[in-house]
Amino acid sequence: MLISQASRPVLLAVVDEPLQGVDFWRTDAHRPCVPPLRADAGRALAGNTERWAHRFARYLADAPDSPLHEGRWLLTRECALLRGRHATVSHAEYWDSMLVEGHPDGYVDWFLHSGSWEVLPLRPMPRADDSRVKAYRKQARDGTLPPVLLWWVSGLDCHLILDGHARLAAAIAESVEPPLLELHRTVPRDDLAASTHEAVTFYEGELARFTRLRAVHGPTVPDGAALAGPQLVRLFDDLSTVRLPTWAWPLPGGVSRWRRIAREVTGGRWPHG
Repeated sequence: MLISQASRPVLLAVVDEPLQGVDFWRTDAHRPCVPPLRADAGRALAGNTERWAHRFARYLADAPDSPLHEGRWLLTRECALLRGRHATVSHAEYWDSMLVEGHPDGYVDWFLHSGSWEVLPLRPMPRADDSRVKAYRKQARDGTLPPVLLWWVSGLDCHLILDGHARLAAAIAESVEPPLLELHRTVPRDDLAASTHEAVTFYEGELARFTRLRAVHGPTVPDGAALAGPQLVRLFDDLSTVRLPTWAWPLPGGVSRWRRIAREVTGGRWPHG
């Protein structure tokens, strides 16, 4: 796999033969699609993740080298990572354990971390005494820390940090839960319309079935709305929020082109090049 930003290789990856993980090589070419966030903006939005989402959506749409392409995307604060921490584990310990280590190369372990959906930084994480981290640590304590922008990439089975390395480092240093915004593909509009029609048809069919039962057995049979209604709501919610696999395109030149890029980027230091 190759993840590029414009024409710059950002991440090279190879799924290992037993399909238990991914070897990767991370370059220093990643550039955030979010401009530097001022402290006064953090205070103005007062840690409101939904308001930040509107701002980040605009940044992603305007940036020429953001991951967005044709289709429907969801930018949500409902990230599975926020539900993975056990109550006995501190925020610092949990989020530190979720970070994939290694620079420039490393390994995303699917065997030990199956379903935990780790976080892969696109550049080395800054230290707790880094000047940017120090500035964000006060915001982390005050509850005004801007969210960390993550991109769910299904081929890696993990999240990439698009923006907010220093903010995540600050949250870990202060042992607080970092505010997150997760970006992923969701149901295309045509499929959404068809699936919505199917869900409504199912709901109407259930009501009609209960109507027939009531005609035979009397009013003791419920009208079905209490059963079919919640099912319809769940179907609509799933259609609006479902995470679809990340799109990828064949690399012109195929494997030989990929290996040539790998040799150029790694200087021949990576065995997969």
